[in-house]
Amino acid sequence: MPAVTVENPLTLPRVAAPADAVARPVLGVTTAPSGFEGEGFPVRRAFAGIHYRHLDPFIMMDQMGEVEYAPGEPKGTPWHPHRGFETVTYIIDGVFDHQDSHGGGGTITNGDTQWMTAGSGLLHIEAPPESLVVSGGLFHGIQLWVNLPAKDKMMAPRYQDIRGGQVQLLTTPDGGALIRVIAGELDGHQGPGVTHTPITLIHATVAPGAEVTLPWREDFNGLAYVLAGRGSVGAERRPIHLGQTAVFGAGSSITVRADEKQDSHTPDLEVVLLGGQPIREPMQHYGPFVMNTREELQQAFEDFQKGRLGSIPAVHGMNESGPQGA
Repeated sequence: MPAVTVENPLTLPRVAAPADAVARPVLGVTTAPSGFEGEGFPVRRAFAGIHYRHLDPFIMMDQMGEVEYAPGEPKGTPWHPHRGFETVTYIIDGVFDHQDSHGGGGTITNGDTQWMTAGSGLLHIEAPPESLVVSGGLFHGIQLWVNLPAKDKMMAPRYQDIRGGQVQLLTTPDGGALIRVIAGELDGHQGPGVTHTPITLIHATVAPGAEVTLPWREDFNGLAYVLAGRGSVGAERRPIHLGQTAVFGAGSSITVRADEKQDSHTPDLEVVLLGGQPIREPMQHYGPFVMNTREELQQAFEDFQKGRLGSIPAVHGMNESGPQGA
Protein backbone atom coordinates (compact mmCIF):
# COMPACT_ATOMS: atom_id res chain seq x y z
CA MET A 1 0.00 0.00 0.00
CA PRO A 2 2.41 2.72 -1.18
CA ALA A 3 0.19 5.84 -1.37
CA VAL A 4 2.61 8.55 -0.14
CA THR A 5 5.09 7.67 2.56
CA VAL A 6 8.26 8.88 4.29
CA GLU A 7 11.23 6.96 5.64
CA ASN A 8 11.23 8.70 9.04
CA PRO A 9 7.89 10.16 10.22
CA LEU A 10 9.69 11.98 13.06
CA THR A 11 10.89 14.53 10.50
CA LEU A 12 7.26 15.65 10.04
CA PRO A 13 5.16 18.14 12.01
CA ARG A 14 3.46 16.43 14.96
CA VAL A 15 -0.18 16.68 15.97
CA ALA A 16 -2.03 15.61 19.10
CA ALA A 17 -5.27 16.50 20.81
CA PRO A 18 -4.92 18.83 23.81
CA ALA A 19 -5.09 17.27 27.28
CA ASP A 20 -8.54 18.74 27.94
CA ALA A 21 -10.06 17.43 24.69
CA VAL A 22 -13.34 15.55 25.07
CA ALA A 23 -13.02 12.04 23.61
CA ARG A 24 -15.70 11.19 21.10
CA PRO A 25 -17.56 7.98 22.03
CA VAL A 26 -18.09 5.25 19.46
CA LEU A 27 -21.78 5.09 18.56
CA GLY A 28 -21.45 1.97 16.46
CA VAL A 29 -19.34 -0.15 14.11
CA THR A 30 -20.75 -1.51 10.84
CA THR A 31 -19.34 -3.97 8.31
CA ALA A 32 -19.37 -2.98 4.65
CA PRO A 33 -21.09 -5.40 2.26
CA SER A 34 -19.18 -6.32 -0.89
CA GLY A 35 -20.45 -5.81 -4.43
CA PHE A 36 -19.45 -4.74 -7.91
CA GLU A 37 -19.51 -1.34 -9.62
CA GLY A 38 -19.23 -0.04 -13.17
CA GLU A 39 -18.06 -2.76 -15.55
CA GLY A 40 -17.49 -5.18 -12.67
CA PHE A 41 -14.72 -4.02 -10.35
CA PRO A 42 -15.11 -5.16 -6.72
CA VAL A 43 -16.11 -2.64 -4.04
CA ARG A 44 -16.99 -2.50 -0.35
CA ARG A 45 -19.89 -0.14 0.46
CA ALA A 46 -18.37 1.58 3.48
CA PHE A 47 -21.47 3.48 4.62
CA ALA A 48 -24.13 0.81 4.03
CA GLY A 49 -26.47 0.53 7.01
CA ILE A 50 -25.46 3.87 8.57
CA HIS A 51 -28.25 6.44 8.99
CA TYR A 52 -27.72 9.61 6.97
CA ARG A 53 -27.88 11.78 10.09
CA HIS A 54 -24.47 10.31 11.03
CA LEU A 55 -23.04 10.70 7.50
CA ASP A 56 -24.17 14.20 6.47
CA PRO A 57 -22.51 15.78 4.42
CA PHE A 58 -21.11 12.48 3.07
CA ILE A 59 -23.38 10.39 0.88
CA MET A 60 -21.47 7.19 0.15
CA MET A 61 -17.96 5.76 0.02
CA ASP A 62 -16.70 2.72 -1.85
CA GLN A 63 -13.43 0.95 -1.19
CA MET A 64 -12.35 -0.14 -4.68
CA GLY A 65 -10.32 -3.35 -4.40
CA GLU A 66 -7.81 -4.19 -3.02
CA VAL A 67 -7.58 -6.59 -5.98
CA GLU A 68 -4.74 -8.16 -7.95
CA TYR A 69 -5.87 -8.23 -11.58
CA ALA A 70 -4.66 -10.81 -14.09
CA PRO A 71 -3.85 -9.54 -17.61
CA GLY A 72 -7.04 -8.46 -19.35
CA GLU A 73 -9.07 -8.20 -16.14
CA PRO A 74 -8.84 -4.50 -15.05
CA LYS A 75 -12.20 -2.73 -15.28
CA GLY A 76 -13.64 0.75 -14.89
CA THR A 77 -16.95 2.51 -15.45
CA PRO A 78 -18.72 3.49 -18.68
CA TRP A 79 -19.71 7.09 -19.37
CA HIS A 80 -22.30 8.21 -16.83
CA PRO A 81 -23.82 11.46 -15.48
CA HIS A 82 -23.62 13.25 -12.13
CA ARG A 83 -25.37 16.30 -10.68
CA GLY A 84 -25.58 17.94 -7.25
CA PHE A 85 -22.46 16.72 -5.40
CA GLU A 86 -18.70 16.14 -5.53
CA THR A 87 -16.84 12.87 -6.19
CA VAL A 88 -13.44 12.27 -4.64
CA THR A 89 -11.38 9.42 -6.13
CA TYR A 90 -8.23 8.54 -4.17
CA ILE A 91 -5.94 5.89 -5.67
CA ILE A 92 -3.63 4.08 -3.25
CA ASP A 93 -2.30 1.38 -5.61
CA GLY A 94 -2.65 1.13 -9.38
CA VAL A 95 -3.66 3.59 -12.08
CA PHE A 96 -6.98 5.14 -13.13
CA ASP A 97 -7.79 7.47 -16.02
CA HIS A 98 -10.62 9.99 -15.80
CA GLN A 99 -12.27 12.20 -18.39
CA ASP A 100 -15.37 14.37 -18.21
CA SER A 101 -17.52 16.25 -20.66
CA HIS A 102 -16.28 19.64 -19.38
CA GLY A 103 -12.66 18.97 -20.28
CA GLY A 104 -11.47 17.79 -16.87
CA GLY A 105 -9.51 14.64 -16.34
CA GLY A 106 -6.15 12.97 -16.20
CA THR A 107 -4.35 9.96 -14.75
CA ILE A 108 -4.01 9.27 -11.03
CA THR A 109 -1.78 6.71 -9.33
CA ASN A 110 -0.24 5.83 -5.94
CA GLY A 111 -1.58 8.55 -3.66
CA ASP A 112 -3.12 10.91 -6.24
CA THR A 113 -6.67 12.24 -5.93
CA GLN A 114 -9.21 13.45 -8.49
CA TRP A 115 -11.75 15.85 -7.03
CA MET A 116 -14.68 16.43 -9.37
CA THR A 117 -17.42 18.90 -8.53
CA ALA A 118 -20.35 17.79 -10.66
CA GLY A 119 -22.49 20.79 -9.71
CA SER A 120 -25.06 21.48 -12.43
CA GLY A 121 -24.09 18.27 -14.18
CA LEU A 122 -21.66 16.51 -16.47
CA LEU A 123 -20.78 13.14 -17.93
CA HIS A 124 -17.60 11.31 -16.99
CA ILE A 125 -15.76 8.02 -17.39
CA GLU A 126 -13.21 6.24 -15.21
CA ALA A 127 -11.10 3.40 -16.54
CA PRO A 128 -7.71 1.72 -16.17
CA PRO A 129 -5.22 2.69 -18.91
CA GLU A 130 -4.66 0.21 -21.71
CA SER A 131 -1.21 -0.66 -20.34
CA LEU A 132 -2.73 -1.86 -17.05
CA VAL A 133 -5.42 -3.84 -18.86
CA VAL A 134 -2.69 -5.63 -20.81
CA SER A 135 -0.38 -6.27 -17.86
CA GLY A 136 -2.78 -6.65 -14.97
CA GLY A 137 -1.64 -5.61 -11.52
CA LEU A 138 -2.70 -4.32 -8.12
CA PHE A 139 -5.60 -1.86 -7.86
CA HIS A 140 -6.85 -0.20 -4.66
CA GLY A 141 -8.55 3.08 -3.84
CA ILE A 142 -11.66 4.80 -2.55
CA GLN A 143 -14.37 6.94 -4.06
CA LEU A 144 -16.21 9.32 -1.74
CA TRP A 145 -19.35 11.33 -2.54
CA VAL A 146 -19.70 14.70 -0.77
CA ASN A 147 -23.04 16.51 -0.85
CA LEU A 148 -23.39 20.13 -1.94
CA PRO A 149 -25.78 22.56 -0.23
CA ALA A 150 -28.78 23.72 -2.25
CA LYS A 151 -27.10 27.04 -3.06
CA ASP A 152 -24.20 25.22 -4.78
CA LYS A 153 -25.94 22.30 -6.47
CA MET A 154 -26.23 24.06 -9.82
CA MET A 155 -22.79 25.67 -9.80
CA ALA A 156 -20.48 25.22 -12.78
CA PRO A 157 -18.57 21.90 -12.72
CA ARG A 158 -14.99 22.01 -11.48
CA TYR A 159 -12.07 19.57 -11.47
CA GLN A 160 -9.08 19.37 -9.11
CA ASP A 161 -6.04 17.20 -9.81
CA ILE A 162 -4.30 16.57 -6.46
CA ARG A 163 -0.94 14.85 -6.74
CA GLY A 164 0.22 12.59 -3.92
CA GLY A 165 3.20 14.84 -3.26
CA GLN A 166 0.86 17.75 -2.49
CA VAL A 167 -0.87 16.17 0.52
CA GLN A 168 0.02 17.50 3.98
CA LEU A 169 2.05 14.88 5.86
CA LEU A 170 1.97 14.83 9.67
CA THR A 171 2.75 12.42 12.47
CA THR A 172 1.95 11.81 16.13
CA PRO A 173 4.25 12.82 19.03
CA ASP A 174 5.95 9.39 19.05
CA GLY A 175 6.10 9.05 15.26
CA GLY A 176 3.88 5.97 15.35
CA ALA A 177 1.56 7.11 12.55
CA LEU A 178 1.80 8.76 9.16
CA ILE A 179 -1.15 11.11 8.68
CA ARG A 180 -1.98 12.30 5.15
CA VAL A 181 -4.32 15.31 5.08
CA ILE A 182 -5.91 15.22 1.62
CA ALA A 183 -8.55 17.90 2.20
CA GLY A 184 -9.58 20.23 4.97
CA GLU A 185 -7.57 21.15 8.04
CA LEU A 186 -6.10 19.30 11.00
CA ASP A 187 -4.64 21.22 13.95
CA GLY A 188 -3.81 24.18 11.71
CA HIS A 189 -2.33 22.07 8.89
CA GLN A 190 -4.20 22.46 5.60
CA GLY A 191 -4.63 19.76 2.95
CA PRO A 192 -4.63 20.65 -0.76
CA GLY A 193 -8.24 19.75 -1.60
CA VAL A 194 -10.57 22.75 -1.95
CA THR A 195 -14.08 21.89 -0.77
CA HIS A 196 -17.42 23.72 -1.00
CA THR A 197 -18.76 21.84 2.00
CA PRO A 198 -16.33 22.11 4.96
CA ILE A 199 -14.78 18.65 5.50
CA THR A 200 -11.58 16.92 6.57
CA LEU A 201 -10.33 13.84 4.69
CA ILE A 202 -7.35 11.91 6.10
CA HIS A 203 -5.57 8.64 5.28
CA ALA A 204 -3.59 7.45 8.29
CA THR A 205 -1.11 4.57 8.52
CA VAL A 206 -0.77 3.46 12.15
CA ALA A 207 2.13 1.20 13.16
CA PRO A 208 1.39 -1.93 15.23
CA GLY A 209 0.71 -1.00 18.84
CA ALA A 210 0.62 2.75 18.11
CA GLU A 211 -2.20 5.10 19.09
CA VAL A 212 -3.46 8.25 17.36
CA THR A 213 -5.54 10.85 19.21
CA LEU A 214 -6.34 13.78 16.94
CA PRO A 215 -8.14 17.05 17.65
CA TRP A 216 -11.48 17.08 15.85
CA ARG A 217 -13.75 20.00 15.12
CA GLU A 218 -16.77 19.83 17.39
CA ASP A 219 -19.11 21.03 14.64
CA PHE A 220 -18.01 18.13 12.37
CA ASN A 221 -19.25 14.57 12.44
CA GLY A 222 -16.64 11.82 12.78
CA LEU A 223 -16.15 8.56 10.85
CA ALA A 224 -13.32 6.04 10.59
CA TYR A 225 -13.12 3.36 7.88
CA VAL A 226 -10.49 0.59 7.90
CA LEU A 227 -8.80 -0.01 4.55
CA ALA A 228 -6.48 -2.72 5.93
CA GLY A 229 -5.44 -4.24 9.22
CA ARG A 230 -7.08 -4.31 12.62
CA GLY A 231 -7.22 -2.18 15.72
CA SER A 232 -9.63 -0.34 17.98
CA VAL A 233 -11.38 3.04 18.17
CA GLY A 234 -12.45 5.39 20.95
CA ALA A 235 -11.55 5.51 24.62
CA GLU A 236 -13.58 2.31 25.01
CA ARG A 237 -11.25 0.49 22.57
CA ARG A 238 -13.99 -0.84 20.34
CA PRO A 239 -12.46 -3.48 18.00
CA ILE A 240 -12.44 -2.66 14.29
CA HIS A 241 -10.93 -4.32 11.22
CA LEU A 242 -10.76 -4.30 7.43
CA GLY A 243 -14.04 -3.23 5.84
CA GLN A 244 -15.60 -1.76 8.98
CA THR A 245 -16.75 1.81 9.68
CA ALA A 246 -16.87 3.42 13.12
CA VAL A 247 -19.31 6.26 13.80
CA PHE A 248 -18.24 8.68 16.52
CA GLY A 249 -20.46 10.80 18.72
CA ALA A 250 -19.93 14.35 19.95
CA GLY A 251 -16.60 15.56 21.32
CA SER A 252 -13.33 17.24 20.35
CA SER A 253 -10.94 14.33 19.74
CA ILE A 254 -10.84 11.00 17.90
CA THR A 255 -8.72 8.03 18.95
CA VAL A 256 -7.59 5.11 16.79
CA ARG A 257 -5.20 2.32 17.83
CA ALA A 258 -3.48 -0.42 15.86
CA ASP A 259 -3.32 -3.92 17.29
CA GLU A 260 0.13 -5.19 18.26
CA LYS A 261 -0.26 -8.06 15.80
CA GLN A 262 -1.45 -7.47 12.24
CA ASP A 263 -2.17 -9.93 9.44
CA SER A 264 0.91 -11.22 7.63
CA HIS A 265 0.04 -9.34 4.41
CA THR A 266 -0.89 -6.12 6.25
CA PRO A 267 1.99 -4.60 8.23
CA ASP A 268 0.01 -1.60 9.57
CA LEU A 269 -3.50 -0.37 10.30
CA GLU A 270 -4.67 1.73 7.33
CA VAL A 271 -7.65 3.95 8.10
CA VAL A 272 -9.60 6.76 6.44
CA LEU A 273 -10.78 9.46 8.86
CA LEU A 274 -13.64 11.70 7.77
CA GLY A 275 -15.39 14.68 9.24
CA GLY A 276 -17.67 17.31 7.81
CA GLN A 277 -20.08 20.08 8.70
CA PRO A 278 -23.60 18.70 8.31
CA ILE A 279 -25.66 20.48 5.65
CA ARG A 280 -28.97 19.63 7.33
CA GLU A 281 -31.11 20.03 4.23
CA PRO A 282 -33.58 17.60 2.68
CA MET A 283 -31.79 15.13 0.39
CA GLN A 284 -33.17 13.13 -2.51
CA HIS A 285 -30.63 10.64 -3.91
CA TYR A 286 -31.20 8.33 -6.83
CA GLY A 287 -28.38 6.78 -8.84
CA PRO A 288 -25.99 9.49 -10.06
CA PHE A 289 -28.08 12.47 -8.93
CA VAL A 290 -28.23 14.03 -5.43
CA MET A 291 -30.75 16.85 -5.11
CA ASN A 292 -33.04 18.41 -2.50
CA THR A 293 -36.46 17.52 -3.91
CA ARG A 294 -38.04 14.79 -6.00
CA GLU A 295 -38.91 17.39 -8.65
CA GLU A 296 -35.21 18.31 -8.93
CA LEU A 297 -34.34 14.62 -9.37
CA GLN A 298 -36.89 14.30 -12.17
CA GLN A 299 -35.46 17.42 -13.80
CA ALA A 300 -31.95 15.96 -13.61
CA PHE A 301 -33.06 12.77 -15.38
CA GLU A 302 -34.85 14.81 -18.04
CA ASP A 303 -31.80 17.02 -18.57
CA PHE A 304 -29.58 13.94 -18.90
CA GLN A 305 -31.93 12.28 -21.39
CA LYS A 306 -32.07 15.44 -23.49
CA GLY A 307 -28.29 15.84 -23.55
CA ARG A 308 -28.15 18.93 -21.34
CA LEU A 309 -25.46 17.50 -19.05
CA GLY A 310 -22.89 17.47 -21.83
CA SER A 311 -21.86 15.17 -24.64
CA ILE A 312 -19.32 12.37 -24.82
CA PRO A 313 -16.14 13.36 -26.68
CA ALA A 314 -16.04 11.62 -30.04
CA VAL A 315 -12.65 10.06 -29.31
CA HIS A 316 -14.24 7.58 -26.89
CA GLY A 317 -17.50 6.87 -28.68
CA MET A 318 -20.80 6.12 -26.97
CA ASN A 319 -20.89 3.21 -24.58
CA GLU A 320 -23.37 4.64 -22.08
CA SER A 321 -26.74 2.96 -21.91
CA GLY A 322 -28.10 4.84 -18.91
CA PRO A 323 -27.24 6.39 -15.56
CA GLN A 324 -24.64 4.51 -13.52
CA GLY A 325 -23.93 4.72 -9.83
CA ALA A 326 -20.18 5.26 -9.57
